[in-house]
Amino acid sequence: MSIDFKNIPSPCFVLEEQLLRRNLELMKRVKDEAGVEIILAFKGFAMWSAFPIVREYLGGATASSLAEARLCYEEMQTYAHTYAPVYMPNEFEEIMTYSSHMTFNSLSQYQQYKKQVQGSERKISCGLRVNPEYSEVETDLYNPAAPGSRLGVAASQVKDGLPEGIEGLHFHSLCESDSYTLERTLKAFVDRYEHLFPKLKWINMGGGHLMTKDGYKVDHLIQLLKDFREKYDVEIILEPGSAVAWETGFLATTVLDVVENHGIKTLMLDVSFTAHMPDTLEMPYRPVIRGAGDQLTGKINYRIGGTSCLAGDFMREYSFDEPKKINDRIILEDMIHYTMVKTNMFNGVKHPAIAILRADETLDVVREFDYDDFKRRLS
Repeated sequence: MSIDFKNIPSPCFVLEEQLLRRNLELMKRVKDEAGVEIILAFKGFAMWSAFPIVREYLGGATASSLAEARLCYEEMQTYAHTYAPVYMPNEFEEIMTYSSHMTFNSLSQYQQYKKQVQGSERKISCGLRVNPEYSEVETDLYNPAAPGSRLGVAASQVKDGLPEGIEGLHFHSLCESDSYTLERTLKAFVDRYEHLFPKLKWINMGGGHLMTKDGYKVDHLIQLLKDFREKYDVEIILEPGSAVAWETGFLATTVLDVVENHGIKTLMLDVSFTAHMPDTLEMPYRPVIRGAGDQLTGKINYRIGGTSCLAGDFMREYSFDEPKKINDRIILEDMIHYTMVKTNMFNGVKHPAIAILRADETLDVVREFDYDDFKRRLS
């Protein structure tokens, strides 16, 4: 699809409908052939203007707060699979009204809210998050199974069985992982919790299944899930975040200035890494820039600077074939998943607009931000 970047407001997150549908079609294939349920994880992708598309392929979503559960009910038009590390007492009754499943992070949280759930007029299936005590995630910030993790019940706490009323187990220790990592994680999970399986109705294998990435062994995933489901006779739920919106769009920006100090040139953009792409500094990972590469001798090299006052709001040098100048467009790739959901309004910098590039090549600008959005977040 040819894109005229001059017609896109700057800065702007742009979701490409055709690419989103490509991912969703693959996920529906996994869902159908493996006989499992795949639901959308809002913590990775919560662009609700695209939910009418998502609903064509996936039937549910997972929420981790009252706001996400309500968004699921209103915009995905279904009850949420809800899990929170800790539930707010003054929100619990309302969050139940939006939930079909509720997973608890600890035995004490389940005991605290057990009677309320059991007293619900509508059946709510309760689960317990457990820690497989195994993970191949190397960055501790994203490792739910790191030593001392606050997320999930340890195997030693349920060695004698599950509390009455628990119908499911949930584990999550993957992060943009392949099917072979899932296979090794399942071995650890089975080793620790298999004695509980006969009493379960469902097992939620969490997120981090990056099945839409090029090179992912989709057939291996399907067979792995089928074998597990048939062996243990339980419903399997996956809740990918990144996989849904993986490589489905970009962040369009503009060069506002070119600053040079001590021989280092910096392209000053109309967007901020700390405010609009915080994972690039927290993870950290280095975003791909269209038409650019890593710093190379003999190329034209620029740092990429953000618009906030934070000293570290920049990316180290990228190389370009041609010099860049004020008003040039810079396109940051793969900026839909785990990006819009984490933006903030630090320093009051302009928040990027949000748009969908429709399948017919029309641009639908679904949201623009202004001063009132900034002011309403403060007091």
